[in-house]
Amino acid sequence: MKVVIVGGVAGGATAAARIRRLDEQAEIVVFERSGYISYANCGLPYYIGDTITDPEALTLQTPESFFSRFRIAMKVHHEVTAIHPERKTVTVTNLETGDVFEESYDKLLLSPGAKPTQPRVPGVGLEHVFTLRTVEDTFAIKEFIEEHNPRSAVLAGGGFIGLELAENLRELGMEVTIVQRPKQLMNPFDPDMAAFIHHEARKHGIRLALGHTVEGFEETDDGVKVLLKGEEPLQADMVVLAIGVTPDTALAKEAGLELGLKDSIVVNDRMETSAPDVFAVGDAVQVKHFVTGADTLIPLAGPANRQGRIAADNICGGDSRYRGSLGSSIIKVFDLTAASTGLNEGAARKAGLEVDKVILSPMNHAGYYPGGKSMIMKVVFEKDTFRLLGAQIVGHEGVDKRIDVLATAIFNGMLATELQQLDLAYAPPYSSAKDPVNMAGFMAENIREGALKQWFLEDLGKLPRDGSVTLLDVRTPGEYGRGHVEGFRNIPVDELRDRIDELEAGKPVYVMCQSGLRSYIACRILAGLGFDAYNFAGGYRYFETVTNDQRLINEAAGTPTPLDQATTPCGATA
Repeated sequence: MKVVIVGGVAGGATAAARIRRLDEQAEIVVFERSGYISYANCGLPYYIGDTITDPEALTLQTPESFFSRFRIAMKVHHEVTAIHPERKTVTVTNLETGDVFEESYDKLLLSPGAKPTQPRVPGVGLEHVFTLRTVEDTFAIKEFIEEHNPRSAVLAGGGFIGLELAENLRELGMEVTIVQRPKQLMNPFDPDMAAFIHHEARKHGIRLALGHTVEGFEETDDGVKVLLKGEEPLQADMVVLAIGVTPDTALAKEAGLELGLKDSIVVNDRMETSAPDVFAVGDAVQVKHFVTGADTLIPLAGPANRQGRIAADNICGGDSRYRGSLGSSIIKVFDLTAASTGLNEGAARKAGLEVDKVILSPMNHAGYYPGGKSMIMKVVFEKDTFRLLGAQIVGHEGVDKRIDVLATAIFNGMLATELQQLDLAYAPPYSSAKDPVNMAGFMAENIREGALKQWFLEDLGKLPRDGSVTLLDVRTPGEYGRGHVEGFRNIPVDELRDRIDELEAGKPVYVMCQSGLRSYIACRILAGLGFDAYNFAGGYRYFETVTNDQRLINEAAGTPTPLDQATTPCGATA
């Protein structure tokens, strides 16, 4: 059997090694148009920022090492320019010599990946305007920085690459601005959770120009001018385009393969394309979202590696199936870690699902053990059924552990209420006896049993201010004095029973505290005394971060603040 693989890196290189492990006699040829067949593309921003200093550390395998271990012919600087399914050959150009030839195959695997999305605006391609996708791109940016010592950079796009690069350029001492058409960074997160990412970026000197559209670039004597729609242009020494990626599927399209979203390659769960004996994996393929079953694009290294393994199994006569993508992801943002899995709230509602959620701020480990820090967790589940749909966490240590537990729970069809039953490892330096994941389960169970009724930030503007409801803040007087929501009166939770006569019977009570715990206790006290009480999800710390973020975004965009976010915390700072 002869297998030809187009493209290396995650999917192609993984498939090649797996095929060899399954079939020692197979002839395997990999064509890669760049000079690198297996590299750590997720580590590229960290090489630019000098966190990774050895360029060879980016290269996971070389053609020589691959051949030595696997006897696989890795042909770098070879570009496949055409696929001929009818005669089972591909046309290849040797980019070093210009020679063109045809290569036959019994099985063909396409792993072309994705290419940086190029906006159709004037100035793309200027000397000071870069993209970051390959090792060659990385070296070009690194060389420019070392030769020209730029003092400022504008990054068009606020996804994984844009945010990671922003951090690394900032660590080099550069002034960094991120321009993003949507009014938030990191689309896998809901806007309220993205607010914590925004806060961390601003705290470290990143300027966020959210809700702005890049219309072009102009070269100037001292760098490049970034033209913005309806705004004054930005001046920078360099620009990096990081507005996303597009499936690199021109070959598949010309060969007549079935295409899907954004011209991605349509595959079945065996990673087979519409052409016989042609498989495809990685960022170029359309997959099913694990939660909804809908067609989607999820260009991440983890799924690409698994797809490569599955395709290899099937090429070698097996029957492996890809069950879909959750889109689990994680990113370092200066001193924070942000992670997500499954559907966020917005995506779940867009998919037509009836959604509920819990928002909590647990400590990463036991509170009595030194060094504990809080994280903010948002767990989204289907109303009534309590089926887990997704989760987002922003915090410090322990974020990765919790998001992986939640991803595993979603993959195995667990209910939000069942999270309370998970038997998770505990020791004071690492967790609490009630792990944050367990706590989310306790909250979901309380909702199901009617012991917890919630109200949310989006409800704030709808709360009556005519005296028909009671608005109650149960923090200490000191906390209340440092900042509170207008209209909320202060009775500390520990004084509530003794001061219950100050609340008018029969009126619903909307309760708030710093993190949501004391307000929940207050709600249980109130419910036990005959009041209809609702707990604010997330607490005042969450409220303050989200509303301040929205205010800053709206001020920068010149748009009014929505009513439900118009209340400014007393004593709050931007």
